[in-house]
Amino acid sequence: MLNTFQQSPHAALPKATADEASRQEFAKSFKGFIQSTLLPGLTPVYQTRVSRAFEKQHGRAPVDRRDIRAGMVTDEYFQHYAAANRIAQELLWESVNGSVERQLPELLESAKALSAATPAKLEIPEGFEPPRYVTALDIHCMPGGYCTQVCEDDISVGALYDRGVYLYAMGYTGPNNDDMGRSVVNYIKRKLPDFKPRRILDMGCTVGHSTLPYKELFPEAEVWGIDVGAPVVRYAHARAAAMGQEVNFAQMNAEATTFPDGHFDLVVSHILLHETSGKAMPKIFNEAHRVLAPGGLMIHADLPPFDLMDPFTQFILDNETWYNNEPFWGAMRDMDQITLAERAGFDRADVRFDTAPMAVMEFAAAASGYSQEASEHVAERDFTAGEFAPGGGWEVLIARKPADKALAA
Repeated sequence: MLNTFQQSPHAALPKATADEASRQEFAKSFKGFIQSTLLPGLTPVYQTRVSRAFEKQHGRAPVDRRDIRAGMVTDEYFQHYAAANRIAQELLWESVNGSVERQLPELLESAKALSAATPAKLEIPEGFEPPRYVTALDIHCMPGGYCTQVCEDDISVGALYDRGVYLYAMGYTGPNNDDMGRSVVNYIKRKLPDFKPRRILDMGCTVGHSTLPYKELFPEAEVWGIDVGAPVVRYAHARAAAMGQEVNFAQMNAEATTFPDGHFDLVVSHILLHETSGKAMPKIFNEAHRVLAPGGLMIHADLPPFDLMDPFTQFILDNETWYNNEPFWGAMRDMDQITLAERAGFDRADVRFDTAPMAVMEFAAAASGYSQEASEHVAERDFTAGEFAPGGGWEVLIARKPADKALAA
């Protein structure tokens, strides 16, 4: 599908000069070229020469993503693809960093004014220590990661993420970068029309891209977004105010929040789990169960587990582990998430995977502009879960807390 969207401006977003905008558009287009032209070439390369060379060397065909990788990494075409992909990733962040650094004083003042103008809460506790799996490296090669602060009340990495992730997604997260959250709320609206949560928690919200659609769909609900990075949370609060949404944000670890038991009716996350760790992920499931009210829902949106993919698709997606500073990307998809949910207290019969169709695809198919109303007129159809341009849906893990607390014992 040809992307025709551009990112919607708002008062917290960095403003690019003509030269900066050109560099950013080049970075976005370079990503698009890699996805549309270089990536498809990997399949015939594997089928026509790499798999045959592997079988000749080992006396058997490749059986899993590790075998496929062992053969592909020595192939010149794959090396070209991997190098271009990494260069494009670094280039897109650099293309935005200039805008952020040039106008950081103005961005700081704007964020403070926006936050001061909203009654929504912003909580940044003193002495908070982000987990090492977030601070040990710059996740997805974003300079500074989520937690680096260069000044008091800093929001710079939040501003960098807001613009940079739009370029990374090549526009396929929509003009507000909110496709994941919007896709899930659309799914809820269709599949669970009677579900009316009073309190909603978005775990690992970064700058609130996917948080705001929940307030839009459930305007009477108390909505919270939490993240371990203070700069992204500050920026999220200002961004929400700039977009006219009253949403609360806090610096908090999803492994152990400060919310009371049974406080929320809906707990969600969007591509959070693969940026945690093998020890953290079960704690996040446990915490989601603890803060959910009886009958409440936990929904984690991400890409599918590896056992739902063929080995070659696993190999393609696992390149994020090797080349994009996502060390838990592949390991997370090998974990039995349904069993983790069961161990956290959810009834196994009430835990399942499903696909939430990408809202941006629905809006485009409706041909009525980018609006919540437009998507409601699109007939349901089959989608293939994937990432941004290649796919048409987000894989969601859905679990319902038993309505009777005694059942959870």
